[in-house]
Order: sequence, then C-alpha cells, then structure tokens
Amino acid sequence: MVVGAFPMAKLLYLGIRQVSKPLANRIKEAARRSEFFKTYICLPPAQLYHWVEMRTKMRIMGFRGTVIKPLNEEAAAELGAELLGEATIFIVGGGCLVLEYWRHQMQQRHKEEEQQAAWNALQDEVGRLALTLEALQVQVQATPAKGALEELRQELREVRAQVVSSLVLTFRKS
Repeated sequence: MVVGAFPMAKLLYLGIRQVSKPLANRIKEAARRSEFFKTYICLPPAQLYHWVEMRTKMRIMGFRGTVIKPLNEEAAAELGAELLGEATIFIVGGGCLVLEYWRHQMQQRHKEEEQQAAWNALQDEVGRLALTLEALQVQVQATPAKGALEELRQELREVRAQVVSSLVLTFRKS
C-alpha cells in the first residue's frame, strides 16, 4: 500500500508544481516590470537571503569578521523574483497539503460519527431485546408447569363429567 502511495504523492507534488509555475512566472515578470514591486517586495528579501548565505559560507570557511557587500540592484531583483516565485510554489503546495489534511480529518470525523451512530443503534437494540427477554421470562414463570397443566386438564374432565351426569339426571327427571 505504501509503495502505491509514494508515486501518487510524487505525482501530486509535480502536478502542483506545474500548476503553480505559471503563477510564479507572472509574479517574477511583475517584479521585473514594476519599480515599486522590485524596490519594496523583491529587493529586501533578496538582500537578506544573500547576506545570510554569504555569512554562513564565510563562517564555514573560517572567515569570521568579513564584511559582506550587498548585491547590485539587478541581481537582487532577479534573486528576489526567484525567491518570490519559489515561495509561491511552496505556499500553493503547502495549501494543498493543508486542504488535503482537513479533508481527511472531515472524512475521519464523519466515519467516527457513523460508527458512533451504529454503536448507539446496537445498544438500543440490545436494550430492547433485554426488555423483551425479561417480559418473556415473566410469562414463562407465570405459566404453570406441564405436570400442573395435566392435573388441571384432568380436573376439568372430572368437572365436565359431573356437569354432564347432572344434566343427564335432570333430563331424566323431567
């Protein structure tokens, strides 16, 4: 099952990336054309990214106190547009993951509610059957035993015989 899930996840990721690339390209194009977008949206993150990257590289190489020069405006605008495009792709992919997680949670909650409803129905049915069983037990206890029933039948026969004989005597006298 995991083997089948991995290629699907990879395919989904590639699909999201392909769908969000045109959006990222439009943002890059807007960053190149608009002076406001370039100055206030693209340049600050690009300069920060360049500063962090160079500082990390210098520390790894052992140069601790080196001053890092900022990128020129054209390179910073290009780097900022790339960062913004990649951030767009990342946000779209992350949004898809969040939506999928939310959908899965809703399905899980719905499944649990169905199971709870089925469980409650079963409990109600068991309660109803328990009451029916109790009523049947009371009826069974109220009915006389088989031997007592036979005795009652015998007594009934004797009473019938007495009634018939008294009727016969009554008809003979009249």
